[in-house]
Amino acid sequence: MLSAIRSVHFVGICGTAMAATAAAMRARGFQVTGSDQNVYPPMSTFLAAQEIPVMTGYSERNLAHKPDLVVIGNAISRGNPEAEAVLEHKSRYCSLPELLKEFFIRGKRALVVAGTHGKTTTTSLLAWVFDHAGLNPSYLIGGIPNNFQQGARFTDSEWFIIEGDEYDTAFFDKRSKFVHYRPEVAIVNNLEFDHADIFADVAAVQRAFSHLIRLVPRNGLLLANGDDPNLAPLLDVTFCPVKRFGLGTSNAVNAFNVRLGATASEFEIPSFKFHLNLAGEFNVRNALAVVACAKHCGLSNKQIQAAFDTFTGVKRRLEVRGIAGGVVVIDDFGHHPTAIAHTLRALRLRYPQERIWAVFEPRSNTTRRNVFQHELAGAFAVADRVVIAQVARLDQLAPAERLDPERLMSDLRAAEKAADYLSDVPAIVEHLGTHARGGDVVCVFSNGGFGDIHEKLLARLNGRRA
Repeated sequence: MLSAIRSVHFVGICGTAMAATAAAMRARGFQVTGSDQNVYPPMSTFLAAQEIPVMTGYSERNLAHKPDLVVIGNAISRGNPEAEAVLEHKSRYCSLPELLKEFFIRGKRALVVAGTHGKTTTTSLLAWVFDHAGLNPSYLIGGIPNNFQQGARFTDSEWFIIEGDEYDTAFFDKRSKFVHYRPEVAIVNNLEFDHADIFADVAAVQRAFSHLIRLVPRNGLLLANGDDPNLAPLLDVTFCPVKRFGLGTSNAVNAFNVRLGATASEFEIPSFKFHLNLAGEFNVRNALAVVACAKHCGLSNKQIQAAFDTFTGVKRRLEVRGIAGGVVVIDDFGHHPTAIAHTLRALRLRYPQERIWAVFEPRSNTTRRNVFQHELAGAFAVADRVVIAQVARLDQLAPAERLDPERLMSDLRAAEKAADYLSDVPAIVEHLGTHARGGDVVCVFSNGGFGDIHEKLLARLNGRRA
């Protein structure tokens, strides 16, 4: 079947992973086209540089050249004209994870990094460790590592390092994406309830992760956070080796003498001390998973540390976007109560005396709902002041399902936290521009663009005296 494919069309080509894979397919000699509703830089310029024609908007006409294979993106749903045409004409189609499995991962040594939190940082760090050691790995990451400046790369190396997302694959395949990735080593950092739009409860999330675990071969390795109680029931397996990592002394890979600094962390394993230019206990756990995986794959402690020394993090993970009027503006992708709490604790280490603002957009399919109504109030405990934006896509949720901002305000104020609910970006920017003062730190939490709030806030702060 694969040998018959000469031309490939990507529906939703401007997604980061879709565009990178499309470029890799073209580099392999396939005729590649694509379409998307939103075609703009940087993806439009990237695809143009790869000489890949991109049609703006979705239409059955985009398939008039009758491609041999149509790759349908995760964001595409029934009703999309191209998806409907593919089904009607019985065209050959697949999801992006399926394409990756068949054309890029099969035959490779796949290292799959999964978990509710920390996937992007851990995958980026692992890819950099392998790259720094001269192994030139392929990788696919759901973010932009500063060391690579691109989220995907496809090489001839035997190694393929990939972020394993538990979200569903496509409208026609409701399995988690990571079941397609053929792991030789699976890293599972942690497990919590998330993605309330597709998972009913934590048991459903556990079931999805158990599917990944079942794919680890007998000559592979499952590396799992041994300190996570939600993972514990999944680790009693005999079909593949299991190694637990964590800070608890019962773990096979145990970090001890952990030291958390303002901008860096240290930890030890027997006979070696690691230094990491990332703050927070959660990053120690991420790094420990990388150490365990890299050592299993034959790298030495010194090779790993040499890469740690030069790792510069990931965009949108505690990324300082600028300083204006004496106020530090930080961008963070955090959108789950646990991730927000971890990030704020790391910020407090970095800024022990400064006033910290947390600005949060309830945008993910979970935080838009009221499933974390109570937990969100606790997530902001370390912040000095909190601003909550309007729940994104409010009209798509029944009132009984929605996060209740008024109740969240009440809970925060009951905990003696200064908190404000402001519906839109202009109101938030004006509020911060009026009340933030020199020396303050503003951390913006969102898993979307949030109306370009960072640049707007910096501009507003620059328009006044420090």
